[in-house]
Amino acid sequence: MTVTWEELGWERVAAGVGRCRLPVWDCTAGLVVGAEAALVVDAGSSLAEGATLRAWAERLAGHRVTHLALTHPHFDHVFGAAAFADAEVFAAVGAESVLTRGGLGAEELRADAVRNGLDGTTAAEAADTLVRPRHPVSGEWTLDLGGGRQVLLANVGPGHTAHDLAVLVPGSPEVVFCGDLVEESGQPQAGPDAVPSHWPAALDRLLDLGGPDALYVPGHGAVVDAAFVRAQRDALAARFGVSP
Repeated sequence: MTVTWEELGWERVAAGVGRCRLPVWDCTAGLVVGAEAALVVDAGSSLAEGATLRAWAERLAGHRVTHLALTHPHFDHVFGAAAFADAEVFAAVGAESVLTRGGLGAEELRADAVRNGLDGTTAAEAADTLVRPRHPVSGEWTLDLGGGRQVLLANVGPGHTAHDLAVLVPGSPEVVFCGDLVEESGQPQAGPDAVPSHWPAALDRLLDLGGPDALYVPGHGAVVDAAFVRAQRDALAARFGVSP
C-alpha cells in the first residue's frame, strides 16, 4: 500500500528526497530514492530507532535500503546503523577508526550517549554492534541509485568532527545533507573532537557543492538556505578566531 512522506511524519524536500527529525535529540535522517536503490543518510541513536527508520524508508522507497551514509561518528547519528548491516555503508575516511566494536572509539561513543541521557543498556547494545563503514570516502564518491538518480558523497571536513561527510543530491532544487556542520535549532556544538580552525572552510566547501539556490539540510533543525549557511560560517569564524 502506497504511503506518503507526510503520513509517516517525513518532510519531502524534493522529488524522491526527504528527511525526518527524530525525537529527543532532534537529529535529522534523510532518504534519497532511486529506481533500483535507496540511500539513507544517518541512522539514529539506537538499534530500535535505526530499525524504525529503515522500516519507514523502505515503505517510502517501495524497495529495500541499499546504501547508508554516515555524516559523522556521533552516537545520535550512528548508533542505529546495525539495522542497515546488509547495506553498503559509507563514511568519511577515518571514521572507521571510531566505529569499531570493542575499540576506544566505541567506548567513548557509549559514554557520550549516556552523558546525554541515553539509557545505559541501550547505549551498550549499540556500541557492541557498531557497523564499521565498508567504504571510506577520502574525496568524492558518486552513487548511482538507478532511474537517473545519482548522489555525490563528499568528504568536506574536518570541522564539527575530524570525519565530516556531506551528501549532495543534484536536481531542482539541489539538496545538501550537511550533518552537524550546520545546525538550525541551536548553536553548532563543538565537542572535544571538533576541529574549529577548519570548520569555516568546511562550510565554504558545502556552499561550493550546493550553490546559492540549494536547500541545505542540517543535522538538527529546519531546512535552510545558502544565506543561513554563509551566516553560520561567518559566526563560526568569529567564534573560533579564524581569519576569512
